[in-house]
Amino acid sequence: MSDARSRKPLSTVKPRATVKERGKVKAQAARPSGARRADAALIPGSSVHASLANEIGLRIVRGDYPPGTILPNEAKWSETFDVSRSAVREAIKMLMAKSLLASRPKIGSWVEPKERWNLLDRDVLAWYATAPDREMFLRTVQEFRHIIEPEASAFAAIRRTDEQMAEISLACREMGEAATLPERTRADTRFHLAILRASGNDLLVPLGVLIESALDHLFVFVTRETSDQPRAQALHEAIEKNIRLRRPAAARNAVHRLLANTDEVIGRSRR
Repeated sequence: MSDARSRKPLSTVKPRATVKERGKVKAQAARPSGARRADAALIPGSSVHASLANEIGLRIVRGDYPPGTILPNEAKWSETFDVSRSAVREAIKMLMAKSLLASRPKIGSWVEPKERWNLLDRDVLAWYATAPDREMFLRTVQEFRHIIEPEASAFAAIRRTDEQMAEISLACREMGEAATLPERTRADTRFHLAILRASGNDLLVPLGVLIESALDHLFVFVTRETSDQPRAQALHEAIEKNIRLRRPAAARNAVHRLLANTDEVIGRSRR
């Protein structure tokens, strides 16, 4: 009986093996390592290969493996994290799909140049946000906002529906009423995403959802750094008011003032 069970194909015992492997990856990730930081947590509840992709991807984006680096082979990753080679292969495939890696037989996998990375991928953005060069990340997000948000707000003032306006107003009000930093930053992100949706441009909606993680990190930083929360709230309320009153030029200018304030906060943090 026991011999027959031992000869069953691996697919028949996959659930048990998956749980076991997941524990091994998490245990390995928890071990001290000079190449790993304490904030590089694996994804809770994810599959083994997704957790492994998260760990390797984070190391790539934060610079542990610079562009052009040939990564360890399947056997080495399997030994390092104590997981199966199939889990390693799936993790590498995920990172190739995000354009972080390329692979070729007899050569292996290597890190692609940064300009090829899919920075609009949710995972890549999350890894990018935790990279050591936080100032570069904040500047990049701010530049994106300068390009997109003023005109999006002007369009929102023209095109928004009553339901969309209610969503913008609610998020703005919840920002002012928030009792904690997480509550305020979540409301802040909802406010800006609601404006992108109200702009009526179909391309901005998925773009806004994709950068949601980046906005969260930016707003957490800005909220912690600024001591003048009433001024920040007033700047948001000016945007809300001008969109509500359908004043596109005034809404655009209100966004420029808010972005200038954020630029100032980021600039002060460098001193």
